[in-house]
Amino acid sequence: MEYTTITFTTDGPIGLLTLNRPEKLNALNQPMIEELDHLLGMLSANRDIRVVILTGAGEKGFCSGLDMSEAAAQLFETTPDVIYYYQTRTSLLFYKMRRIPQPIIAAVHGAAAGAGFSFAMAADVRVVTPKARFNAAYINIGLGGADLCSSFFLPKLIGTGRAYEFLLTGDFMSAEEAKELGFVSRIVEKEKLMETAREIADKMVSKNPVGIWMTKEAINLNLDGASLEQALHLENRNQAFMITAMKVPKK
Repeated sequence: MEYTTITFTTDGPIGLLTLNRPEKLNALNQPMIEELDHLLGMLSANRDIRVVILTGAGEKGFCSGLDMSEAAAQLFETTPDVIYYYQTRTSLLFYKMRRIPQPIIAAVHGAAAGAGFSFAMAADVRVVTPKARFNAAYINIGLGGADLCSSFFLPKLIGTGRAYEFLLTGDFMSAEEAKELGFVSRIVEKEKLMETAREIADKMVSKNPVGIWMTKEAINLNLDGASLEQALHLENRNQAFMITAMKVPKK
């Protein structure tokens, strides 16, 4: 598939996924949904690519959310079944981000609003610049504040109290707030953003690839509501598998 709204390049085992509509602040439209869906499907079956860095093209922002200039008719001027179809297809992107074996490092500069916020939430690690800011813009355009997996991700990432506030008000979370709340792991200057994301990716690539894959799977499955017993079972299974694999003689 030839991409027009995203770019995807590889450097060895590291993939770089760029949302590439800078003239629209990388807003999500139907072609981008289709291209991301195709790419995530490819990544789910690819073991050569071991880590993905996700960023946005241009200097202004990571992703401004859904492109309302294109989506308004789909959202407000069509039948409920069509609305539900597009809503479901869009939201599945964030589920698929969690399901692929590769950890995703979001490198965020500028605004990550609405769907852009969801891209950041669905990533596994977030590195941002001081100008990064996040908001659940859905409630600001007359929709429910819980959209595109935000009601699942945000309370788990920052706690319910502040998650309620951001989802109900649509207010922006600054980079400093995001760091204090544990939403992002690092704040770096713009010129260091991709370098820092790459350093983290290189550390992940240096580990056992099956261990990285199983760690992402275990964290996400346990965040999905596993009991302590289930969490221990999954961790014990993974470690037993890894120890056994290490003991197998190399040919």
